[in-house]
Amino acid sequence: MQNETIRSPYPVFDGHNDTLLKLEIEQIRGAERSFFERTDNGHLDLPRAQEAGFAGGLFAMFVPSGPDQDFSRPFNPKDPVNFQPVPQKTAFDFTMRLLERAEQLATDSDGAVVICRTPEENRSAIDSGKLAVSLHIEGAEAIDTQFYALEDFHKRGLRSLGLVWSRENAFGYGVPMAHPASPDIGPGLTEAGRDLVRACNRLGILVDVSHLNEKGFWDVARITERPIVASHSNAHSICASSRNLTDKQLDAIKESGGLVGINFHVAFLRPDGGFSRDTSLEVIADHAAYLIDRMGEDCVALGSDFDGCMVPGDLGDVTGLARLMETLDARGFTSQVLEKIACRNWLDALEKTVA
Repeated sequence: MQNETIRSPYPVFDGHNDTLLKLEIEQIRGAERSFFERTDNGHLDLPRAQEAGFAGGLFAMFVPSGPDQDFSRPFNPKDPVNFQPVPQKTAFDFTMRLLERAEQLATDSDGAVVICRTPEENRSAIDSGKLAVSLHIEGAEAIDTQFYALEDFHKRGLRSLGLVWSRENAFGYGVPMAHPASPDIGPGLTEAGRDLVRACNRLGILVDVSHLNEKGFWDVARITERPIVASHSNAHSICASSRNLTDKQLDAIKESGGLVGINFHVAFLRPDGGFSRDTSLEVIADHAAYLIDRMGEDCVALGSDFDGCMVPGDLGDVTGLARLMETLDARGFTSQVLEKIACRNWLDALEKTVA
């Protein structure tokens, strides 16, 4: 008999998960499972989400360099399985499969899962107890430099895009999974990358700088007319991973009216950058406190990276969100701040961005 899940006291709208990819890879490997059945596999399915108070979030469509890519172990930068470039046509086809998977989940859910195209649709879905899905592309390999694909994906519901994953593409340069390391690695955005930022601004697609190197970040900051968002990154001052954000970057995000979604991956949380499930939820609270002190309570949210990382053992999966909220509450975060971190700040960021 399964233990009863404690529900988060606040609905959680999360800035990043890789559940669509995990479901797709499981099907490729012949181990397909239903998103509508509660299992202990992965971090997220609909029954666990409903039990935990997980109200929705940005569901990523990511194209791995290979089907054997494993996000729960240390990456070897010299391993081509992890960082090999992906051709645009290959990326487009795979991203379309993930998009169709999301659409099928909504169709098969009998109204319990909704792909949301506007902030109003997100709020309405959350208020009515449905799972609010906002579609996100992580790494723009699927986008051609004439942006025909961007227009097509936008018509199908795309509302958020990360310019790069941790590899080079036609638009910019990603950071490796390195610790200790600076994000100041490589050149800035390409001309096509700068044009992509402008195209996203025009269409009302949120521009996500997680995984982007520092010079590319400052290019985005100079170009964008919308808030800067890092969907799943942490504070470099606490964990000196190249995937995390320096104080100057945090200041620029605050100035833009954007936000940072706290990533639950242990190697981006721990000061030692280690891969260990024996990582306290207090470390997530440390990042939350630091980010709020630096940026203010309106600029911090959650970006779990569920189904794409190794989370602390005390969190486990989506059903651990109430324990995280209890940890933050014990650290002195007010109910108003917790409500913002859990949900409201993401909805406000989308409202500032999505046309």
